[in-house]
Amino acid sequence: METWRLIVTFGATPSFNMGLDEALLGSESAPPTLRLYTWRPDTLSLGYFQRFADVPAAERAAKVVRRITGGGAIHHANELTFSITSGLAHPLYAGPLAESYRRVHRVIAAALAEYGVPAELRGERALLSDRAGSGMCFQRSTPLDLVWDERKGVGSAQRRKSGRVLHHGSIKLGASPLEGEIATVDRQGIGIGAESFAPALRAAFERELGCVLESTVPDPDERSRALVLGARYLDPEFVRCR
Repeated sequence: METWRLIVTFGATPSFNMGLDEALLGSESAPPTLRLYTWRPDTLSLGYFQRFADVPAAERAAKVVRRITGGGAIHHANELTFSITSGLAHPLYAGPLAESYRRVHRVIAAALAEYGVPAELRGERALLSDRAGSGMCFQRSTPLDLVWDERKGVGSAQRRKSGRVLHHGSIKLGASPLEGEIATVDRQGIGIGAESFAPALRAAFERELGCVLESTVPDPDERSRALVLGARYLDPEFVRCR
């Protein structure tokens, strides 16, 4: 069985969260790495290509960062954020781009099923959570998003660079004041926090992908690069430049 790294960083700062994801993307010799994390304070992350002015909720967020991945804005509150970094040659990313999203979301759906959440790919149907003009990721769905209650509850995005891939996304556990009526685990009558849900997600990755997750921490070089890279994510010019 393949051994992956598992890095858990709950309650990390927005700049460190984004800096570490970018550092892991650049760790060419690193094995596949699953990272599970939360944010302190609650933070709105803009998609790389979004304009700050086109996301009304950005003015009300405690902190705003700009991701290096595309897609819509996400309010990181009452959720678990995950990231996967690996080489593009890994079987998880073999074939068409859409297939890699299906594989990753299948794992997350399996973890949610342990709590009775009937998550499935959206497919071609419209959702009750879709809203035009908000710029919010969970109010704009695609066929590959995970949904339940006819609303979007899991979204993710990728960045591919120099033979490596970063795939990160958000699993909505509870409501967010900036995202409205979206799918959340607690809408199913299940109250669970990120620290409680994380072991189920870890087990699903091991079971569905046939890997072993070895708990570890970023190596000194990754941590140092995360601190340097992270400063850019809060730079006002970077956040508002699009």
